[in-house]
Amino acid sequence: MQPTQSAADRIRQLIDARRAQDPALAALRIGIKTRGCNGLSYTMNYAAEKARLDEEINQYGVTVYIDSPALMHIIGTTMDYVEDELTSEFVFHNPNAAASCGCGESFTTDPLPKLRAGGSG
Repeated sequence: MQPTQSAADRIRQLIDARRAQDPALAALRIGIKTRGCNGLSYTMNYAAEKARLDEEINQYGVTVYIDSPALMHIIGTTMDYVEDELTSEFVFHNPNAAASCGCGESFTTDPLPKLRAGGSG
């Protein structure tokens, strides 16, 4: 998972603003939850420290932790931040997403290929 420059700038703004209340904040943690029409939804939370199995991404001067259960679902994903006249939001471009709901709130990934018994193809 890689943030774009735009996403990194917004993450930095959010963390800097939040540090007034919590000076220990160090990063943003990305994860997934089971919910929505298609089963999985992204979560974003402030983080003061890296959890034991988190993946750490440092890009454009910000740190993002990836919650270990989310790794296989969001590997290769690009996180962007977009603004237009009506909205401003983080957008995830996930090459692993097999489907997503119409509102864009949830997604699903293809299950891993099943290996045949005996190990030969």
